[in-house]
Amino acid sequence: MPLPLFLPCAAGVEDWLAEEIARVLPEARVQARRGGVALEGDEREVMLLNLESRLAQRVLVEVAEGPYRDEHDLYALAGTVDWSQWLTPRHTLRVDTTAQKSPLKSLNFAALRIKDAVCDQQREAEGARSSVDTRRPDLPLLLHVGPERAAIYVDSSGEPLFKRGWREDKGDAPLKETLAAALLAAAGWRGTPEAGGALHDPCCGSGTIAIEAAQIACGIAPGLQRRFAFERQLPFSGPEQRALWQQLKAEARARIHAAAVPIHASDVSFRMVDFARRNAERAGVAAAIEFHGGDALERPAPALPEGLPGTLMLNPPYGERIEVGGKAARAPAPDPRDDNRSMPSDFFARLASHWKRAYTRHAAGWTAWVLSPDMKLPTAMRLKESRRIPMWNGPIECRLFRFDLVGGSARTPGA
Repeated sequence: MPLPLFLPCAAGVEDWLAEEIARVLPEARVQARRGGVALEGDEREVMLLNLESRLAQRVLVEVAEGPYRDEHDLYALAGTVDWSQWLTPRHTLRVDTTAQKSPLKSLNFAALRIKDAVCDQQREAEGARSSVDTRRPDLPLLLHVGPERAAIYVDSSGEPLFKRGWREDKGDAPLKETLAAALLAAAGWRGTPEAGGALHDPCCGSGTIAIEAAQIACGIAPGLQRRFAFERQLPFSGPEQRALWQQLKAEARARIHAAAVPIHASDVSFRMVDFARRNAERAGVAAAIEFHGGDALERPAPALPEGLPGTLMLNPPYGERIEVGGKAARAPAPDPRDDNRSMPSDFFARLASHWKRAYTRHAAGWTAWVLSPDMKLPTAMRLKESRRIPMWNGPIECRLFRFDLVGGSARTPGA
């Protein structure tokens, strides 16, 4: 019987996640909700969504939902689930909680009551109970409590889905892979000449945007290089389910192909470029990305085939990567009242001037997308944005700004 599924995502990404799921599961009835996407699915859908989703944070299976007033009601709600269908006493578990306007005084105690309900049911039926593993449990459970209703989910993913399995080298504040995928989705970049064209990240850091883009361009499923919690859970442990999982991975590997568009990445810090190269090798896309060191304020635009458009995509660094070297490092100290506190005060104005000189000569044109928490970024760049899309980088509210780079200037055509 199909089970209710919920795939949480970053705020503002719900519609793009719904579109992604519709591509992965064309026959599914997908509903975008606040904070994620809901649908129904069976074991195959759970496996496939974990394997293929770039935008979801997890794939959750709802096993109980109902009204509550206190922790006793939560214990009773958890008792309605036949936990023997999910784990044995030899398996481990963990319970996490999220809340929205909940009247409960202690979420930790609520989680404890869910754990007690599972273990009490096991002890009564089998005379033994599962132990708790806070690091890598076989059955991660999530309790969500609202003002009046609660839901219990089995987390089929385990580690969050942004952990693709290839990142070992990273900077101080690496961009999450799911956010990089959201930036590309918002820009409509699909890794084809018709959808975004070439891609260049001139502030690549450890390479997250470029690597995510290269995997999209090469058709590499994001979950191919990692393990999932569902592989240790009873509904997915039978011979048929294991064979199906191997088949899904084999089909995903068979779809991998060479990139149809060039992808470029550069950074002022040669150390970060080295990190990015090593990450790209582990991600299987080193051949699809051309890496360079160089100052974003000086590096020329990549040479592109005639007629191929280009997309600039960047999450500008705050401080350290800019201060390693290059023109920005020699800029005056920033005003501490600025939103971008460690950013040189005129960096964005100089970046826009460089774009006007270097990126407006290509006949097919470049489109620049910049993620920033500074709502006045277009003013700082002395440019007119053609779009501004709300986006959250963890707890930080940002905007993804689009600038159309037109010959002689950088503005919205026809504005």
